[in-house]
Amino acid sequence: MANTLVYKLDGKIYINLTNRCTNDCIFCLRNDKDDVCGQALWLDDENSTAKDVIEQLDKFDISSEVIFCGYGEPMLKFEVLKEVAEYIKQHYPKTKIRVNTNGHANYVYKKNLVPELKGLVDEFSVSLNGENKAEYDEYSKPKFDEAYEEMKKFIKACSDEKIPVTASVVEGYKGRHLNLEKCEQIASDLGAKFRVREWIQNGY
Repeated sequence: MANTLVYKLDGKIYINLTNRCTNDCIFCLRNDKDDVCGQALWLDDENSTAKDVIEQLDKFDISSEVIFCGYGEPMLKFEVLKEVAEYIKQHYPKTKIRVNTNGHANYVYKKNLVPELKGLVDEFSVSLNGENKAEYDEYSKPKFDEAYEEMKKFIKACSDEKIPVTASVVEGYKGRHLNLEKCEQIASDLGAKFRVREWIQNGY
């Protein structure tokens, strides 16, 4: 266990805000590993503040991109995410900010959070992972029944705010295949770009 809130992978800076998640995806790296490239991402606790994140962040060379993505759903610590994003924009204004999310935050917080991140987040990447609820539930194992529709609503909310958003799917998990054409059409209908992430056993 270690409070690794910021880590580096392939030249990009990642922020690991929480280990909590509203999904338990069958392909999630944390089901099989305790680390990413030797960096332990299971946190000692869930009490880290924006100040804690910033202290670790400032030890890195912040250049082209910072991505909120770790062993949990970053939007579940929305206020911390927002405060850190504000800090990055103030101190590293040329740095792009991306949030990798399952798109459930608006459901959890019972309000549309996306407008609050306009001008802070440059891009969202949202896990689509299925052409329908049954397929999504099989892959993502959400903890509430409305998860698939809420995820799609979140993608649409990003598009409505003119924040670039990509809907992604994991393809080829243990020989399973999605209808990529149908998934791409869903993404397009929601105003999103589409990305296929080929399943890699070690996750990266």
